[in-house]
Amino acid sequence: MAEALDQIFTALSDPTRRDLVARLAVADATVGELAAPYPVTVQAISKHLRVLEGAGLVTKTADAQRRTVHLEADVLDLMTTWIERYRTQAEQRYRRLDAVLADMDAEAGARDPESEEDSP
Repeated sequence: MAEALDQIFTALSDPTRRDLVARLAVADATVGELAAPYPVTVQAISKHLRVLEGAGLVTKTADAQRRTVHLEADVLDLMTTWIERYRTQAEQRYRRLDAVLADMDAEAGARDPESEEDSP
């Protein structure tokens, strides 16, 4: 799993590849269609697609005379699961910190009742 995640995150570290994934999330496309908006060659986009394919994020299929590129959304679930685990842990840690700070504020208020009388 760690190696797969490394490949996925490495593949998505490039903004062009992230954009390709975003476009493929909307619809399958040919390499030519994917290359059209970029000021680079079709071969350059093909290299980006090979990186995405190596990470398992996309597959290519041959339909008669068209070779379409398809996003493998299931691979994104692996990333989502990994990210969610650490997001949940961080959220729990912040909740515990909030509780400790609230307790400290309550204790400080209980020890210094005069400070409340002095306030306007």
